[in-house]
Amino acid sequence: MSTHEVPNTLRVDGFRTRRDFGFGNLSKSATIFGAAALAADGIFATTEPATLLVTLPATLGVIGLAAARRHGMSALNYYWAKFSWRRAARAEATSYRRVLLPYPYALDLPGVGASSTLIKAHDPTSGRSLGIVHDRATDYMTFSTLLAPGGSLMAPTGAVQSNIRTWGAVLDAMSTDEQIKGASVTIQITPGAGEALGDDVKLRKRADAPALARATIDELVRTTPHATASVAPWMSVTVDPTATAVPPTDLPDKVAEALRVVDSLDLSGTGTDIYRRATDIDVRRLVRSAYDPDSFHARDEDFAELQWSECGPQAADDGWEEYAHDGAVSISWILREMPRRPIPYSVLLPLLSPGRYQRRVTLAYKVLDPHEGEQVLEREISNAEQRAEATAQVKGRARWSQKLDYQRAEKAAAQAASGAQVVDWTLMVTATARTAAELPAARQELERAVKATRGIRMRPAYGAQAAVFAAGLPLGYNPLVK
Repeated sequence: MSTHEVPNTLRVDGFRTRRDFGFGNLSKSATIFGAAALAADGIFATTEPATLLVTLPATLGVIGLAAARRHGMSALNYYWAKFSWRRAARAEATSYRRVLLPYPYALDLPGVGASSTLIKAHDPTSGRSLGIVHDRATDYMTFSTLLAPGGSLMAPTGAVQSNIRTWGAVLDAMSTDEQIKGASVTIQITPGAGEALGDDVKLRKRADAPALARATIDELVRTTPHATASVAPWMSVTVDPTATAVPPTDLPDKVAEALRVVDSLDLSGTGTDIYRRATDIDVRRLVRSAYDPDSFHARDEDFAELQWSECGPQAADDGWEEYAHDGAVSISWILREMPRRPIPYSVLLPLLSPGRYQRRVTLAYKVLDPHEGEQVLEREISNAEQRAEATAQVKGRARWSQKLDYQRAEKAAAQAASGAQVVDWTLMVTATARTAAELPAARQELERAVKATRGIRMRPAYGAQAAVFAAGLPLGYNPLVK
């Protein structure tokens, strides 16, 4: 088997997890809390020494849980989240059943989409209708653009480098526009999408064609639904139309202002082609087919009359590690840690390869403005230096991982000083099985895809399955945008 070696010019690095300074494995807040708790124990012990028999073990136990790690997070946060989820499950807050309620509750989606509503607007540039998701709580508006990505695996090295630089320019444009709050790019892979090809071949097949040609085409059409996949990529941009010198007050003016901001982003040259701006029917299709995969290939007429609340699930149960919705079960994983070495530009290819189950891969972005990015990096340098010095004082020398982390923080600050932008981002993956019996196979397929990336570490979205599921849809929800 031959392997393709990616040239160093097409490898990227600079990924770093934010880390604040604390004692040992404790975070800054946990260190302050632990010191305050120990001081309080000492104060109480001056009058009642016997209280130390209770307060000191309890304090040390909490500090120990905060210092221990579980699935990439502190054990204290993990067990607290599990306790909160179980309490919500007992109160039946994790279950949703759509019922007929009086206005306005009947128009709400469950969970993080409860404050959203879908607006149908007219785009004067293209003459088409637009589907805009409006968050009534924040007044943010989210526009989705349907994409048609071109393959880059066989493209010349120079072309791929140009695409990467152009995407960096797009992120630069986001950082200098305070009205753009965040963006996400989603690629949905649905297996067994050959039915549409069969319909197209049926219309184009000629009766006077040679018998061998017709037999070959019929055989391809018969086997295609079991061997192909439908790829639906889109990009969603969240805009605050009121973050301007003269904030608009009317809804039509807010829509016009948000559309002007989105039109300023130019994706040409990023390695993808813009198919068109998503219409209200497109948004309904993407949302409804995620909750009910059987409706993915339905006609546009079937979605045109759907109310926004009808695009969500009719019934859903938000589990600790899975999310059951409308006859399907999904599992969502989130990014835990990126590799500490340079990685090839095609690192996500295993996650984007078709499998037996529908998969949705989402990259969520929040680009920091230059001033905020510089402050973040300077703070990260100080935290990395303090961690290394604290370890050196206790053990005689800092760990090599701490030294390298400090070097990476300095390198990131030098790049930002040269004009690079600081981006908060995360990776989310959702796999959907049709039945609960298929869920173990879907989980195994996802685990293998993650391992095939050779370095990207992910974990299940414990207790947040419904929220991460919704983050991969054009619902206007971005976990990085507050």
